[in-house]
This record gives sequence, C-alpha cells and structure tokens, in this order.
Amino acid sequence: MSPDFSSLVHWILFLPLGAALFIALFLRRAGAVAAWLSTGVAFALAALALRLLTVGVGDTTWHVELAKLGDISLGFGYLIDANARLMLFVVSFVAAWIHLFSVGYMRDDDARGRFFGGLSIFMFSILGIVVADNLLMTFVFWELVGFSSYMLIAHYFDKDYAAEASKKAFIVNRVGDLGFILGIAFCLAHFGTLNFAELGALKPAAGWPWVLGALLMCGFIGKSAQFPLHVWLTDAMAGPTPVSALIHAATMVAAGVYFMARIAFLLTPDLLQLIAVSGAGMAALAGLCALAQTDIKKSLAYSTLAHLGIMGCAIGLGRPDLAVLHMAMHAFFKATLFLGAGSVIHGCHHEQDMLKMGGLARKMPVTTAAFVAATLSNCAVPFLAGWYSKDAILEAAHASNLYLFTLLGLAAVATCLYSARMVRLVFFGPANSEAADHAHESPWTMTAPLVVLGLGFSVAAGFAADALIPAAALARVAEPLRAMTFHATSAATIVGLVALALGALAFRYYGRAAGVDSLRVDLPRFYGVLEFRWMDTVYGWYVDRVQRRLSEFLAFLDLLLINGVAVRWLGAGVPAVLGYLTGRTLHRGQTRLYALSLVVGTLLLAWYFLAR
Repeated sequence: MSPDFSSLVHWILFLPLGAALFIALFLRRAGAVAAWLSTGVAFALAALALRLLTVGVGDTTWHVELAKLGDISLGFGYLIDANARLMLFVVSFVAAWIHLFSVGYMRDDDARGRFFGGLSIFMFSILGIVVADNLLMTFVFWELVGFSSYMLIAHYFDKDYAAEASKKAFIVNRVGDLGFILGIAFCLAHFGTLNFAELGALKPAAGWPWVLGALLMCGFIGKSAQFPLHVWLTDAMAGPTPVSALIHAATMVAAGVYFMARIAFLLTPDLLQLIAVSGAGMAALAGLCALAQTDIKKSLAYSTLAHLGIMGCAIGLGRPDLAVLHMAMHAFFKATLFLGAGSVIHGCHHEQDMLKMGGLARKMPVTTAAFVAATLSNCAVPFLAGWYSKDAILEAAHASNLYLFTLLGLAAVATCLYSARMVRLVFFGPANSEAADHAHESPWTMTAPLVVLGLGFSVAAGFAADALIPAAALARVAEPLRAMTFHATSAATIVGLVALALGALAFRYYGRAAGVDSLRVDLPRFYGVLEFRWMDTVYGWYVDRVQRRLSEFLAFLDLLLINGVAVRWLGAGVPAVLGYLTGRTLHRGQTRLYALSLVVGTLLLAWYFLAR
C-alpha cells in the first residue's frame, strides 16, 4: 500500500476515535457542540471513503508487526479489497446522515454529549472491523463494537427496559464471541497465522477443517442476529431511534455478513448448506412475525431479521458478493425506514403504536414520501435499490436449490404484506389518537437525511453504483449490478410481482377499520402464534430449569469444598492448630527456652549458609 493510500485509511479509521476522545474530555456538558463535531467528522469520513471507493484499484495491504511469539507474528494492518471499499463507503455515508438526523432527534436530551461520543466510538469500532487484515485485530474491534452498542442501547439507562435490553444484547453476543475466540485459537494452533491474505494462500491439501469455519461462524451468528442468537435484535429497539438505525441498517448487524464474506474460503460445503437453510428459514419466519407487531420499530426489527436471513442464505449459496451487495442496498432503505419511524415517533410526541397513528400523510408529507420510497425498495420493486440485490439472490437460489427458493419467495411475500400493513396503518386513513391528530413534520435536520437516503439512494443506489463506481474498484461485487435486467419470465420476477400484488391487497385489507389490526380480529390464533416469542421462552426455560440449577449445584460445591474444606479447614483450621501448639510449647515466658531457641536457630542458619 502506498504511503498516501495508507494515510487515507489512517484518517478514516482514527478520525472518529479522536472525536470521541475530545467529546469525552471536553464536551460532555456541551451537547450542541459535541453533536455538530461528531456529525462533521462523520461527513468527513464519508467524503474520504467515497474517494477510496472511486479511485482505488486492486487489493492493497499495509501491516506493522506489534509482537512476535516464536514464529507467530501479531500485528496491526489493513486489507482493502472490493468488499472493504464498498463497506467503508456505505457505513460512513449512512452513518453521516444518521448523525445529522440525531442532531434534531436528540435536541432536548440532556446527555447529548455522551450520546454523540458513543456514536463516534461506535464508528471507530465498526471501521476497524472493515479494514482489519487479521483475525485478532478483527476480534478486538469486534468486542469494541459490542461494548459501544451496549452503551448506546442503554442510553436511557434509567429505564428498566433499556437496561435489560442492553444486557441481553451484550450477553447474547458474548455467547457467539466465545466460539469466535476459540476459532482464532484453533487457527493459530493449526496454521500459525491469523492474517487473511496468508490464510488464503495456504489452501491445505486436505481442505480446511470444518471446525475452524464452524467456530468463526459463531461470531457471525451472534453479531448478525442469525438463528438461534437472533433474540437480542428486537429488544435493542429500547435505544434511541438513531441507534436502531445505526445498528440495524449498515453497521453492527452487517459486520457479521461482511466478516463471513471475508472468510468465505474457510467454509466447508456442509457449513455453507447449514448457513443457507438457516438463513432462508429465518427470512421467511421473521417476515411473517413482522405482521404481528404493533410497535413500529419492532416491526422494522423483524424486517431486518428477514433481510439478514437473506444475506446469510446468499453466503450459504457460495455468493458472498451478492450478500455484500444486498448489505449495501439494504443499508440505504432500512436506514430510511428507521429514520422515518423516528420522524413519525417525534412528530407523534413519542407514540410508537401503529394502531394509534394514521392520517400522517397529510401532516408529514416529506416523511411519508421518503418512507414509502424506502418501503417500495424494501419490497424489491424493479429498478429500485432493493431489487438489484434481492432478486439476484432469489435467482441464485432458484438455480441452486428449489427448497431455498421457496423459503425466500415466502419471505418476499411476507415483506410486501408487512410493508403494506405498516404504510396503511401509519400514514393513511383517519388519525386514531390525539397524538396522531396533532402530529407535525420534523425539522430539517431530520427530513434532509430522509430525502437523501429515501428519495435518493433507496431509489437510485443501483444506478449510482453502476455509473459512479469503476468496475476495477468493485470487481465481482459490481457484476450483479451490471448484469441485472428485467426479465418478466424469470422465477424471481414472477415471485416479486405476485408479492407486490398481494401487498396491494394487504393495503386494502388493513384499511377496513381504523385503529384495528384486521389480522388479529380475523385470525386471532394465527396472530398469537406469530406474536409469541418462542425462542425467548425456550431460553427462559433453559435458564430457570437447567442453568440456574447447575449454577446452584456449583455454588454448593464451592461452599463445601472451597470455602469449607480448603479455606476453613486447610486454610484456617490447620494454621490455627499449629499456632495453638506453637504457643503452648514455645511461648511460655521462660528466658532459658528463648535463649536456647535463639542459639539453635543461629546454628541452623550458619550451617545452611556454610553448606552452600
């Protein structure tokens, strides 16, 4: 990597860290200044990442050795390939507009300084994962992402639900990270290196051991909320809405997808098949579960789970390029949807129940236009951003496995159903509460990001990427963009058109009665099945009936053996007995005995030193 190129990456990585430190040291009580400083740095990062995206050619590396243990080298470095360039731009660009949105959304928050400092340290952490050239560096930034997301989700730490949600996210991710760090140890023990480029050049004759990919995959399952560690994602809605947009759109959950694309060569065919089936199944199930949510943010959270399943399925199909492409397109329209939800919540005086909204299209026209545009992209309307990547994954599934294609087709139908439901309940019909009746449009700091991300990139991201990004800069990632054309007879197009038609019917279906969920009224049992959180119940049973009893048994052994035998008997009892006997025999107040002891001790010391 040339000095100019490496210095550009240095600036991208360390600028947010500098902003976070400056805010923590000097601006914690100056919320407005901290907000604009963090936002300015975010836009500077976006500009630098755009330059890196449009001028970079080929894979470039930079590395400095920090420690050497025998033949093992541990260091800090960058691997900038096509995926890294795209991810750097998407993360920094979307995050910049989320920062601007936060200026208006968090205007009345007394802890703005802490919030924007947390956003900056989060940016530093996620960018570190993107540029890392080895597994150990990736893991360090991986844990920083987990910690900073914990702090952001718990921004309203004085509220019990936020504190519980942050702890749940932190603990569930640690479960996945345990497998991740074991995979790093396994890789180091068997191959003597953690560097991605060196691992890629090894290519063992017997093939990569499946256990290595399985252990590293655990980190992906936790961070990208894949089954069965997906339960933390919907609870993360307890944080401020900009945090939800940052975590669910282009950053935290996408980190796992990006990581799997980076180590795709380590995954065996059996693991890929497992990832594909799990991802496709979760995409279908999460899409249906979104139909049974009345909280607008939680409905979008299930939508994110569905799209993460689609990305996971693309990884399993052996198409990490499609997974990364969908990650990029998803970032634009899902960030818009979350920011649009934040604008609605702000305009409705912090009301989040969709059944208490309605009629907002007249009162919030900019928010409505952006939200609807992002929704159409989410539904993969042809030639919008979501269509380029989502239909490409459907086509890949159709060519590979009919079962996976069926599950992804069900996910596409569910997407149109819950999207139509959301738009109908929130923006059209009569106002269903006083909050909705007195709703108002958000300030420019909140509507400008909606216009850029929603009316701009959610619609035209595919065109922009095809026109602005050199083919050499994106390599294989850009191929689906240039190859996608509208074929009315293709399987993916047929499924998409059927899904859109069903979405139109759903829009009419949910408009039958104001302030009522029609599905809950007509099919209460089916609605209850979708609404019930099955995995949370399973985990609750395991913790109460298995883990707690095991921990109580271990606590009993600790008290009996450690505290009772080792501490009280061996550690305290034996010295007490020896002290008592010593006191009775030696400490008797007799001068002759003391003099004899002194002489004997002196002779023993003299013999010891002379014998040496």
